Amino acid sequence: MLDILFRDEQLVAIHKPAGLLVHRSDLDRHETRFAVQLLRDQIGCHVYPAHRLDRGTSGVLLFALDRGTASELGQQFEANTVGKRYLAVLRGWPAESGIIDHALTRQFDDFGRKLDAGSRVPQPAFTAFRRLAQVELAVAVDRYARTRYALVELLPETGRQHQLRRHMKHIAHPIIGDATWGKGIHNRFVAALSGIPRLMLACTGIRIRHPGDGREIAIDCPPATDFAAVATALGLRHPSLESIAR
Repeated sequence: MLDILFRDEQLVAIHKPAGLLVHRSDLDRHETRFAVQLLRDQIGCHVYPAHRLDRGTSGVLLFALDRGTASELGQQFEANTVGKRYLAVLRGWPAESGIIDHALTRQFDDFGRKLDAGSRVPQPAFTAFRRLAQVELAVAVDRYARTRYALVELLPETGRQHQLRRHMKHIAHPIIGDATWGKGIHNRFVAALSGIPRLMLACTGIRIRHPGDGREIAIDCPPATDFAAVATALGLRHPSLESIAR
């Protein structure tokens, strides 16, 4: 059963576990379980995803219960008026806070098919970040005698494709567990240390204007148990990790 965080006549939000696809894509044709299908079967009606989370990302995933609501939510996401908060564990220690201003191209279409180079136009992309905790381990990983990791809060101000993973790579502090833009040697070390091989990225909050009456809706969700367990295994401590979710 999916964990339902919020539901009314127009909206439903779940806590998506890491490893679950939102919907079918050409990149994962062999998969048979999708959040759209599971939620539809669980609540007995059609659902329309308002946004996407990468397969490895856990956390708040919002759906509309009718096409009109889906369209209104889509306009909010497109206008970048939706507030989104993420937690991530990074390699190294980034600055205490900052804003990443780095344009990104769209690489895949909605079905996971790679776009032609000529159709990839760089789009403005901005991510605010704040370092919440850091740790240094007396373990040699890669070329350093000691190894550093950090827990950060990420606030994307735009919604480009794989924005957070690509922006963290851009500042040379990739997200742990990221097989595409991360660093394999650190991914393997953390997975072996914790026993949990997952992408260390979690959506912990979304704020929208309700399509029905315009009131602000805040849907929050502490990081999942496996996310908190990896952070704890690394020695990272912060109040955002104490209220372990589902």
